[in-house]
Amino acid sequence: MTGNIFLVGLMGAGKTTIGRQLARKLNKRFIDSDHEIEARTGASIPWIFEIEGEANFRRREADVIRDLTAQDGIVLATGGGAILDPGTRALLRERGTVVYLRSSINSILTRTAHDKNRPLLQTADPRRRLEELSAQREPLYRELAHVVVDTGRPNVQSMVQTILTQLAAHEKSHTAKPASPNMTEPASRTLTVELGERSYPILIGEGVAGLVARYVKGGSAAIVTNDTVAPLYLDALAASLRTAGKEVVTVVLPDGEQHKNWQSLMQVFDALLANKCDRKTTVVALGGGVIGDLAGFAAASYMRGVPFVQVPTTLLSQVDSSVGGKTGINHPLGKNMIGAFYQPQAVLADTASLATLPQRELSAGLAEIIKHGAIADPGLFAWLEANVAQVLAREHAALTHVIARSCEIKADVVRQDEREGGIRAILNFGHTFGHAIEAGMGYGAWLHGEAVGCGMVMAAELSRRLGYIDAQQAARIKALVAASGLPTVAPSMPLERWIELMEVDKKNEGGAIRFILLKPLGKAVIEPVPHELMVATIEACTK
Repeated sequence: MTGNIFLVGLMGAGKTTIGRQLARKLNKRFIDSDHEIEARTGASIPWIFEIEGEANFRRREADVIRDLTAQDGIVLATGGGAILDPGTRALLRERGTVVYLRSSINSILTRTAHDKNRPLLQTADPRRRLEELSAQREPLYRELAHVVVDTGRPNVQSMVQTILTQLAAHEKSHTAKPASPNMTEPASRTLTVELGERSYPILIGEGVAGLVARYVKGGSAAIVTNDTVAPLYLDALAASLRTAGKEVVTVVLPDGEQHKNWQSLMQVFDALLANKCDRKTTVVALGGGVIGDLAGFAAASYMRGVPFVQVPTTLLSQVDSSVGGKTGINHPLGKNMIGAFYQPQAVLADTASLATLPQRELSAGLAEIIKHGAIADPGLFAWLEANVAQVLAREHAALTHVIARSCEIKADVVRQDEREGGIRAILNFGHTFGHAIEAGMGYGAWLHGEAVGCGMVMAAELSRRLGYIDAQQAARIKALVAASGLPTVAPSMPLERWIELMEVDKKNEGGAIRFILLKPLGKAVIEPVPHELMVATIEACTK
């Protein structure tokens, strides 16, 4: 590994601890910019903040980092706010490889609870302060970083090994020769769902759908799509595969949640069998969550399993359903009750497809992003509160940021619990109420994201009634759901119908309805609740 390594991230993310071990592994010198500032001034960081103020500290910090980055063979841990200076960002990007060590708000609070050397956290509400800092700095970290690593792993050694693996992959990708002198590689961000030998990449960026051929190992591919997406993207995707020498079969299904059923699944099987597709045929899912789930289930079942690739074309599918290997179809008595866990070869989230997405579908996708912030990342939640208008306006940087962060959150949960035996169930926050709305109104009347958005408002209200969050946190969730263009009032259904629909849920055990609840915002728990509180919540949240 050549060159300098620069570590960035919020305070308490582990830059110093991880940096020391990383430097030893790479046989480089480790330097901490904060320690260097203290050595040069003879004063502690809190003292400099108190006497000189943050602005003067940032000037000192920029000077020190300018000097340090001019050296060779170092691993440099920077201060959490160093990237606020544009000149510093430019130097870090130009003079080495930047690794963003990302950590959750809860983890940082645990690590810094008794640390008095963090002047920015010496407030009455350090959690809120960290949320504000994360919302301000997260986009800068991401824009700057060549590699992003979550520091929520069980031990430092495993995190260092993950960094080394990603650094090697980054170096290889930037030294490899292009496959063709005429091929232009699209700019993209790559994440990894780490599942041992079943690990796979998630590529996020404009034009990444054109890379699908590299993930089709055999000589043929079957593209499954719908009659809305097909006129927009099917020809181009098929052409890219044929140019790479692949035979292509296409299956175009009717669009809509109501068609995520046995009949559509049989239509896919009919096409695969009629075209004599074999075990080396790769199924390519081109569309939203319905197509991804259905095509993935077909791939899991055909000849007892053939490869498949996800090319999600909606925001909702890019941030949620395409990642994690859940596949299946609906049944009149319950949503997603028939299916399989089956991981793809790759997920290619082409942000160019969002340009043609109806505004209602874009809002529906935001529901799952809000969910990820609510259950696992209050910093992302706070960022959305401040920037939801930019996402709805389809600003490229904002979309890329929320897609990447949502995929990271889901990938980390899937890594810990691939088959939803425990923690993975937290990804269903808002879904118990939401699935009841979808089924009760008839599949397709409400979009999945609309039902989940309203379901999150209901789950937050239930959390409030249990005393797990306060009224302000519940109000923040409702306000963000509304600002995203999603409904916050549930449709009117008989109480008996609500109960009947919620009783058909994969999370339930022993006949008890179990809910994903917030305790507090940014952390989720899975529990049954008293019947009377569930009833009161339904009555309070319906028309």
